[in-house]
Amino acid sequence: MTESPKTSRCGLVAIVGRPNVGKSTLMNHLIGQKVSITSRKPQTTRHRIHGILSRDHYQMVFADTPGIHTGQERALNRAMNEAAISALSGVDVICMMVDALKWTPADEHVLSLLPQKPEAPVLLIINKVDNLDDKSQLLPHIQALSERYPFDAVVPVSALREKNLEELEQALVERLPEGDFWYDEDQLTDRSLRFMAAEIIREKVVRQLGQEVPHQVSVEVELWEDGPRLTEISAAILVERRGQKKILIGDKGARIKQIGTQAREDIEHLIERKVMLNLWVKIKEGWSDDARALRSLGYDEPR
Repeated sequence: MTESPKTSRCGLVAIVGRPNVGKSTLMNHLIGQKVSITSRKPQTTRHRIHGILSRDHYQMVFADTPGIHTGQERALNRAMNEAAISALSGVDVICMMVDALKWTPADEHVLSLLPQKPEAPVLLIINKVDNLDDKSQLLPHIQALSERYPFDAVVPVSALREKNLEELEQALVERLPEGDFWYDEDQLTDRSLRFMAAEIIREKVVRQLGQEVPHQVSVEVELWEDGPRLTEISAAILVERRGQKKILIGDKGARIKQIGTQAREDIEHLIERKVMLNLWVKIKEGWSDDARALRSLGYDEPR
C-alpha cells in the first residue's frame, strides 16, 4: 500500500525583537547558510531580509528584521523601525525573540507592538539559554512572560549552538498554512547578489571598527562585471565625516585592505567564483538622516 503524499505547506515567518538578541543568527542557522550578516554590535541588521528554508513538504520564508529600538530620531533609525514593525502584519507566524532571562524596556516596547488580538500565532523564542548558570530560573521566567501575552508556544533555544532548533522548526511547520511553495527549492533569499555583496562588505566594516566609527556607515556597489575568469566588483563605503574616513582606511591603507580581503573571500564563497574587489571610502555628509539618500540606498523600497 503506497503512502499518500504529505500536504505541502508554505508561509511567512517574521522574527522580531530588540537589537542584538540573535535574530539573524537564528535565521542563518535554521536555513543552514549565511543569509543575514551578523556582529555583536546592535543594529547590524538594517533591512528586512527574507531567508528561505525548503524541505520536502514545506517552505518557510523568514523575515529577518532590524532590532526594534526607541529614542533615536535619525531617518535611518526610523526606516529600520518601520521595516521591523511592518513585518508584524500580513505574516503567517510571528516569533518574538528575547535574550535568555534578560527583560529590558526595549523588550517591553516590542511586546507592546504585538497584535492584541493576533490573527497569526505568536511564538516566544528565548535565545542563549546555553549561557544560563542556573537553568531552574528559566521556568518561572517563561511563566511570567506567558502571563503577559497569549503566546501560542514558548521555545527555549541557543541559535549559535543550534540547540533545540529542530523543535522550533517543527513548532513552526505545524503552524504554517497549506499551500504551494513560493520560491524554487534551491533559492535561499529574495535579495540580489549585489545586495548580499554590499552587506558582506558592511559586516566586515562593523566587525573591524568596533565602536571607533558609529553605525553611520553604508555600502553601495557601483560596478558588477562578470568576466570569463572572475567577477569584478567595485563598491563605495559611505561615511559622514572626514575623521571616519581616516579611521576606516587605517595606517597606510592597512585597515581597508584587511576589510577588502575578508569581504572578497566571503563573496567568492557566495557566488562560487573568483572576485576582484575594489573598495574606496566616500564622505557623504548627513546621509543617515537624509530621506532621499536613504531611498537611493534602498532603505524604504517596497517589500
